[in-house]
Amino acid sequence: MANITVGGNVANLVGNEVNVGDLAPVVELAAKDLSSIKVGGVSDKIQILAVVPSLDTEVCATETRKFNQSVAGKDNVKLTVISMDLPFAMGRFCSTEGIENIQVGSDFRNKDFANAYGVLIKDGALAGLSARAIFIVNKDGKIIHKEIVSEVTNEPNYETIQKIIKENGGCSTGGCSL
Repeated sequence: MANITVGGNVANLVGNEVNVGDLAPVVELAAKDLSSIKVGGVSDKIQILAVVPSLDTEVCATETRKFNQSVAGKDNVKLTVISMDLPFAMGRFCSTEGIENIQVGSDFRNKDFANAYGVLIKDGALAGLSARAIFIVNKDGKIIHKEIVSEVTNEPNYETIQKIIKENGGCSTGGCSL
């Protein structure tokens, strides 16, 4: 199983490691209104699953704002930001920041997503939260890109994400910049 660093200190990840080529597990999350949303599996759109430790940190907030701006007008892409934040906090963040183009999902109930995708931080200062990661799932439900950000305080590689989305038909409208 992989490990990451949190402020330079090693933290181990636990859960079921998934890789490019694997079918993306279908997982239920809590939406900001406490309704249930599902991610992973077969979909009519390319799914970007952007996993962050907490929207209440500057790096996570910045990443979410960038994704919100970049997916506007992209009909073939559905982006979900996933964290352990309570749905109420996620809703407040989206309202305050004007986040309207993406979906947020909370994994707080059972940590099902973090365990199914192998991104649950086992130890260290952020134990119990999710590592920063990106999973891109094609319409057939296969993982076509995986990035576990090695240092949790860093942002993901937006250029690579943009390239994968473009190569898989996710930029039909609104350009393709992240």
